[in-house]
Amino acid sequence: MTHDVLVEFWKVFSAHALKFFFLYTPFFALSMFLCITEQNTEAERRRLSGRIMRAAFVISVILLFLGQSIFSVFGITLNAFRAGVGVILLLSGIGLVKGRAVDAQPNPDDDIAIVPMAIPVVVGPATIGTVLVLGTELETVVAKVACVLSIAAASTTLWAMLYLSTALERRFGRRIFEILSKITGLVLSSLAAQLILSGIAGFFDR
Repeated sequence: MTHDVLVEFWKVFSAHALKFFFLYTPFFALSMFLCITEQNTEAERRRLSGRIMRAAFVISVILLFLGQSIFSVFGITLNAFRAGVGVILLLSGIGLVKGRAVDAQPNPDDDIAIVPMAIPVVVGPATIGTVLVLGTELETVVAKVACVLSIAAASTTLWAMLYLSTALERRFGRRIFEILSKITGLVLSSLAAQLILSGIAGFFDR
């Protein structure tokens, strides 16, 4: 029994940690973070990185457990939502490949750790929809715990990148992050295609 639990835990954790890493579009987020915080000191950037990580984690976990309730309230089938989210995720992936633009001048009254960094840069519409779908697919407590920990792992990785942003910028320059963002877009497009095909297949298999 213990072996089966560990196998299930590792299977869910490893698959979802990598998925959340790409859903958070970390290289695009890093590029935006460097642009938005150009006037900030390194110490201020490091404090902001922690707040962004916590915000992204909390938002993602809340969404993870809201999916089933939202579908029930609005009468949306999982397959229909899965296909719709796939389309949004595909557009997001294409946007990254093409080099999407986001306003780098936030409202002075906004907390930039929340808006625009946590939402919509890190947790955008495509990520929100994907997390809602993932939440409905977790059937056991072990799977849910593993998924929450995978979100924590992805959030921590994002934090490390933002925390070290100044050093990474000096070492590699911003151009490399733009290239990696395009690669992330290709991965997201592949995930989107899988969601769309799964939604369509599930609809016709009813």
